[in-house]
Amino acid sequence: MNEETNLYRNVKKTRSLLLYASGISVLLAITVLYGIGTFDGIFKIKLSIASGAILLIMLLLTFKMLASVKDKSPLIHIDPSGFSGRTTPVAKAFGRIEWQDVTDVQLQKVGGDTLVAVTIDNVAKYDGRVSKFFWKMAYDEQNSKLNIMYSASEIDIDAKALYDLFLNYWKK
Repeated sequence: MNEETNLYRNVKKTRSLLLYASGISVLLAITVLYGIGTFDGIFKIKLSIASGAILLIMLLLTFKMLASVKDKSPLIHIDPSGFSGRTTPVAKAFGRIEWQDVTDVQLQKVGGDTLVAVTIDNVAKYDGRVSKFFWKMAYDEQNSKLNIMYSASEIDIDAKALYDLFLNYWKK
């Protein structure tokens, strides 16, 4: 096995994600217009606030993704001592993870995406690296472990191949 593996952005997959996000944004914009009464003259406050907030979040994420398209650095870097990734916000925030702290690697279906979930046991070592928001997303209170997800939606390989790659390095 290679000493290290770098996984880069797949432009075709990224373009597909951008088109999908743009389509959802257009539907949300139409919902906002409907909510403010453009079509029927009746103002629907809850609908317009909810769809407007979701539209702003979608636009922010879409523009952020557009800005990162030019970045040619690897989205996931794996070597025999550890790994790091930038495919999900939590993974990006945690940075480099050591293989010795990993207790489990699984495939998990979340929404429309299949993610590689890495479970980390040495919680104290990673405490203080991220904001409380990201910590709460990753920390499993029942087991006192961290669960960090990695997505294959923007990289050159599919989720199963990414899972196999993680398993091969972890078992080595």
